[in-house]
Amino acid sequence: MEKLYGNDLAVMAYKARLLAVEAVHRAASGHPGGSLSCADALTTLYFNEMNVDPERPNWEDRDRFVLSKGHCAPALYAVLALRGYFPVEELQMLRSIKAHLSGHPDMKYVPGVDMSTGSLGQGLSAAVGMALSAKIQGKRYRTYAICGDGEIAEGQIWEALMSAAKWDLDNLCVFIDVNGLQIDGATKDVMPTEPLDKKLEAFNWHVIKIDGHDFAQILAALSEARRTKGKPSVILMSTVKGKGVSFMENQAGWHGKAPNADEFAIAKAELEAKIKELEEN
Repeated sequence: MEKLYGNDLAVMAYKARLLAVEAVHRAASGHPGGSLSCADALTTLYFNEMNVDPERPNWEDRDRFVLSKGHCAPALYAVLALRGYFPVEELQMLRSIKAHLSGHPDMKYVPGVDMSTGSLGQGLSAAVGMALSAKIQGKRYRTYAICGDGEIAEGQIWEALMSAAKWDLDNLCVFIDVNGLQIDGATKDVMPTEPLDKKLEAFNWHVIKIDGHDFAQILAALSEARRTKGKPSVILMSTVKGKGVSFMENQAGWHGKAPNADEFAIAKAELEAKIKELEEN
């Protein structure tokens, strides 16, 4: 596949947003807010950065990805479908007992999912294990993960961060989706974690801070992470929860709520208008 850049990446990300919101609407259940905030990073990983092959989802030398904030599966599923891992039409069966797309990523049934996640705080440990395995075996594949900024209040996250630094896992790159909101409200009110950059630097990680909706910055950060040797890299991406849907943006209430018919009609119109605007530029 030819890599996507700039406007083409943006178009694909908004298509993923539309598919994710539609899937959550059809299921009448799911997590749209955080799915929309991490869509740009996911799209960049699968359409530009990672060495993967949808026709060989279990290829031994593929790059690995772990969605540690597993409730944002709608965005991951949408990107995987657009990338060709399974038909886009199957997204209509999200959370259906008759289908394979559970509410959280399931590596047993969904092609392209490298780790089953959902219990917050555990995914990063799995990513550390994958990166360490590559080091031990002399493999060249890289491991990527996305964590939520609410999720990092979990103690296991910090144990994983310490382990990655101890083993000099420079083949590991982690995004933290800093959208400032979680299920109970603002992260600064629920459990303050700032200054994240200073804390992560103290844990001996290479820290990169970016606008998580700027594709040039995402690509530059990934390139910097690849060039960094001797320590793992973390990309702190500032994002907007609910990005792309006006009434969902920066609203904690849309963490885990499905839009009704009227709300979906508005969201669909806004996302389609953005896709058309991007395609015409």
